[in-house]
Amino acid sequence: MAYTVVWFKRDLRVHDHAPLAHAAAQGPVLCLYVLEPSLWAQPDSALQHLQFLRESLRDLAQQLRGCGARLQLAVGEVTEVLARLHALQPFARLASHEETGNGVTYARDRAVARWCRQQGVDWQEWPQHGVVRRLPSRDRWHGLWQAHMQAPCLPAPPAASLQSIALPWRDAWPAPQAMGLTDAHDPPRRQRGGRALGQQVLHDFLHRCGVAYRGGISSPLTAPTACSRLSPYLALGSLGMREVVQATQQQQLRLKTADDPQAGRLRQSLAAFMSRMHWHCHFIQKLESEPELEWRNLHRGYDGLREDAWNPAHFDALQAGRTGWPMVDACVAMLRETGWINFRMRAMLVSVAAYPLWLHWRPVGLWLARQFLDYEPGIHWSQMQMQAGTTGINTTRVYNPIKQAQDHDPHGVFVRQWLPALRRVPDAWLFEPWRMPPDVQARCGVRVGQDIAAPLVDLAGATKPAKARVHALRAQEPVRAAKAAIVEKHGSRLARRSPDRRQARPAPQQQSLDL
Repeated sequence: MAYTVVWFKRDLRVHDHAPLAHAAAQGPVLCLYVLEPSLWAQPDSALQHLQFLRESLRDLAQQLRGCGARLQLAVGEVTEVLARLHALQPFARLASHEETGNGVTYARDRAVARWCRQQGVDWQEWPQHGVVRRLPSRDRWHGLWQAHMQAPCLPAPPAASLQSIALPWRDAWPAPQAMGLTDAHDPPRRQRGGRALGQQVLHDFLHRCGVAYRGGISSPLTAPTACSRLSPYLALGSLGMREVVQATQQQQLRLKTADDPQAGRLRQSLAAFMSRMHWHCHFIQKLESEPELEWRNLHRGYDGLREDAWNPAHFDALQAGRTGWPMVDACVAMLRETGWINFRMRAMLVSVAAYPLWLHWRPVGLWLARQFLDYEPGIHWSQMQMQAGTTGINTTRVYNPIKQAQDHDPHGVFVRQWLPALRRVPDAWLFEPWRMPPDVQARCGVRVGQDIAAPLVDLAGATKPAKARVHALRAQEPVRAAKAAIVEKHGSRLARRSPDRRQARPAPQQQSLDL
């Protein structure tokens, strides 16, 4: 019997799922998800990712049952699974979404393409986001993004409409250790997976929580409820980018006629949110166009800047939340507990690692990838390099953790929440506890260097020369000359409106998620 294998990857839904819709129109389908040991053994994978995936797959299986299909789980490398299936029950078509992931998934997809050519299997892929494969130039990218986002969402297949094929074998869910995951930590307060939960988060944001988005996403105090919190559901595709964009646009239209001050605030917030939906794909497009930015400097003129100065003691202290800077250590504590912190605090962590601690972005990025439940390679690695100053085309971003605490946690609520040892420290010393006189330390029951860490380095004394090294390199003529090619390849073409609103061709620009 001729049938199509629908290979689910990071698209765990039936709504607006082009591979499933097209395969169903051609006849019987086998809906397949493959747990790949080589992927889970990578240093950017973590137990929380596997657990969130399992929750999301349970939801997907329920969605498929409603359409008359069964989700088939297989454990193994994809080419081996496909070969085993093809030998037992030959198929002529493979359908999936395109994926812009890490280097391992890129190599995996190339191996699948070779296998399909050798076996005469027609593998068809569909774009899932506004990312364009084999994009010749950024000049047309914004228009292509708009066209994709405005195309109608495909409805889920009607109830009991799918002709489903069953796998001739069943694989059980493996133990994490069998997948190469040795770290048993799963943040107890992380978000849970699945489309149903993602839809509820989207609804709450568009109708209630989003009112605080504009102005509330920078502080770690307000960000947990002001941010959309959609990122993990987008990362695994439980929600599609197009449906989120269109749902937001529909809510914006409804709010236009609402005569309510709250509606006006929400409308402004959703406008800010929409710009970040565009940025989401803008950054993933960078990784799609240049996969090497995951492991090497985007601007090769920065090679050697930090590679030979690795300090393992600094890195160990950062991972343990023992840098001595309360705002940094509180953020690490929150990450361990929740798997999430807001963007500004993420940027601060990378800035502290890259400048005063002078750590290379790649190992720090792998550690943070494991900490972030919503790890999205295209956004993650672009941001790691932007904050570390190795793109060569972005303004140097150096976040002072003391100033960030003063600006975004002025009363120390966040720091005291996540660092219990500091709860009795007076406000005057809270963000710089190492300055407390011994008698104050004794009254607070806090010994700097024992109960809490002393700063690893003098902040100002270490940051100033670090910035100077980066700026000196930026000023070199060969480094400056290479900048134009990077901007041309990766820069946004969104034009800033001039007073007369005339601009024949938008000049390449750099977009930033910085707030």
